Amino acid sequence: MKKTILILFLILCLNLLCGCVNNTTNIKDSNINNTTKENKEMNEFVSKINITMNNKTFTATLEDNETSRELISRLPLNIIMNELNDNEKYYYFDNSLPSNSKKVDKINNGDIMLYGTDCLVIFYDTFNTNYSYTKIGKIDNSEDLKEVVGTNDIEVYISK
Repeated sequence: MKKTILILFLILCLNLLCGCVNNTTNIKDSNINNTTKENKEMNEFVSKINITMNNKTFTATLEDNETSRELISRLPLNIIMNELNDNEKYYYFDNSLPSNSKKVDKINNGDIMLYGTDCLVIFYDTFNTNYSYTKIGKIDNSEDLKEVVGTNDIEVYISK
């Protein structure tokens, strides 16, 4: 009788231990899947944004870099961009963005850049330059951008 009870007790213990091992494995697998999913979501990059000026919305394709990611985290933005040099609109942020400025040699119509660490610039003309910028992106189909933005300061709405 004691042997039977002991054997039943051992079988019960083994079943419990096997169940714990299986549950632990399932929990680990579940955690790995959740972590992978969270990392994937964190690493997904929104490559397109909308920029509305004078009732016209342009799409822009962004560079996959820290500067663009930080800009995206601040969206939506409704800002007044100032005119400069008959070729660009600019806006100074209160807080810096990450930057990795490089000499670009040539600016193209539709380029979106960061000057320094806090100045967002949208260019509406093509020209050569000696200045350094961090590339953020480029407005798609920017052929009529110059006509849309005009030569005065402009209200700009930027969104995902």
